[in-house]
Amino acid sequence: MNWIPDRDCKVPSGCGISGIMNRRGEGFSGEVILSSICNMLERGNGLGSGFAAYGIYPELKDYWCFHVMYQNESAKGHVEEYLKHHFRMVHYEPIPTKKVKSLRDVPLLWRYFLEIDESPGGKFKADLDGEDFVIRCVMEINRDIEGAFVFSSGKDMGIFKGVGNPNAIGEFYRIPEYRAYIWTAHNRFPTNSPGWWGGAHPFGILDWSVIHNGEISSYGINKRYLENFGYYCTLSTDTEVMAYLFDLLVRRHGLDFEVVGNILASPFWSQIGRVEDEGEREFLRTLRIVYGSALVNGPFAVIAANSQYMVGLNDRIKLRPLVAATKGDFLYIASEEAAIRVVCKDPEGVWMPKAGEPTVGRLQGA
Repeated sequence: MNWIPDRDCKVPSGCGISGIMNRRGEGFSGEVILSSICNMLERGNGLGSGFAAYGIYPELKDYWCFHVMYQNESAKGHVEEYLKHHFRMVHYEPIPTKKVKSLRDVPLLWRYFLEIDESPGGKFKADLDGEDFVIRCVMEINRDIEGAFVFSSGKDMGIFKGVGNPNAIGEFYRIPEYRAYIWTAHNRFPTNSPGWWGGAHPFGILDWSVIHNGEISSYGINKRYLENFGYYCTLSTDTEVMAYLFDLLVRRHGLDFEVVGNILASPFWSQIGRVEDEGEREFLRTLRIVYGSALVNGPFAVIAANSQYMVGLNDRIKLRPLVAATKGDFLYIASEEAAIRVVCKDPEGVWMPKAGEPTVGRLQGA
């Protein structure tokens, strides 16, 4: 098996991203997001695509669900031994797939529903909360067990990705058979990283998922900054930092999305200096000083989601396209308006989010 094909190649960017959220939490077929992302096939080249879905495991919604890809049975054995020492394994099985002729070098794909073992003999440490314990376990597996990658680790959600066009990946993972209240999808055209199964989008940690069009030129400093908080980048793709930054800033630091937008897509110093309100000016200056290493440089349009939110965000000068629309309880965000209109013929409102200003969809009651 050629586990990481063409890993040394580099291709210019041109990704397509799409996200659809029902803000009442009502599930809808994966066929909808599949139609949306496949309307942007020209934005990809077959080197990667994927989907994230929320609300797909209602009968096991209280358990952490790890989606894991393996290079070989040996790696699988090592991971399962690790999981048995750190969790109670409630249920595990191969991820249901369908054979697709165009896909090659397909890894072993399994999913595990887990409960943290808090018994006296368990590995859970009282100095960590459950979410940070899960993150530590994901990082240890991805960093220390060769040939194994946890690519999804939330509750009642899952990431499905691989090397191929979105129509092929959607058929392979049987995406139309799932129903979710948030769907995101990516058609990947690799920038500074080659196409391989673990490096396809979305990227995730806990219930966060991120899809990205563009290039993160600040990857090095972002990566080193995140290591201070126990996040380790192992998937050889710049977008991985974005998933961890959202978790750090929103969950651990308790910041709202407007503030997060001012960190990740911070105004230039010259812009901050021209802000008339002194309090706002000093607040923006403080963010740049405190969170300077979390600033994301380079062109980007991202859609981030978790179990309660879907958020679209552009870089500070909007170098990548992003369009949003609403109709009834639905929020749509995509690279192109056509990707929205193919699944929503007559939206009530369509707009282009401003640079650095997040477009936020919130689950009713969240």
